[in-house]
Amino acid sequence: MKEFLLRKYISESLQEISRSSSGSKLRIFDFDDTLVKTGSLIHVTSPSGEKFDLTPGEYAVYEKKPGEEYDYSDFTRLVDPEAILWTNNILQKIVAKGGEVVILTARGTEIPVHQFLSDAGFPPLEVIALGDSNPAMKSAWIEKRLKKGGISLVEFFDDSHKNIAAVESLKSKYPHVKIVTRHIVHRG
Repeated sequence: MKEFLLRKYISESLQEISRSSSGSKLRIFDFDDTLVKTGSLIHVTSPSGEKFDLTPGEYAVYEKKPGEEYDYSDFTRLVDPEAILWTNNILQKIVAKGGEVVILTARGTEIPVHQFLSDAGFPPLEVIALGDSNPAMKSAWIEKRLKKGGISLVEFFDDSHKNIAAVESLKSKYPHVKIVTRHIVHRG
């Protein structure tokens, strides 16, 4: 299935290049559970003092409860990183084609992301560490970039359906920009 999706993506990308429109293309990748699986956990403490952990995938669909406290300290470093090969292959193809590529992460620091990319053999890429997991933050960063102008295509890769929905909401505000969202589902 993953190879099929990669082939489909490459085919669509080649067709897009041949149709080339004016303006530049902005490709945006999430980091955790999109490009890499890690052992990083979100440590949660309930108002009653109960402690439990969430993986990034669990956190992406978790409904926060009032009074809970969240500890994101695992995300200041890489904990047992494992590349998600099929999305890394897509990133490699896009980087080879040129154009603007950004890694947009909820992490509070870009250092572990740069470390992973360097270790994986990628050239230096722009990494934006938002320090906030609110989906509106990713949407707001993209909107800020769109307001600068010159973008004809935004392609957004993320594992969180909440982030995908937030970016999808930009379509009605920017009908002159083709906004494509790619919901990344990684199994195993």
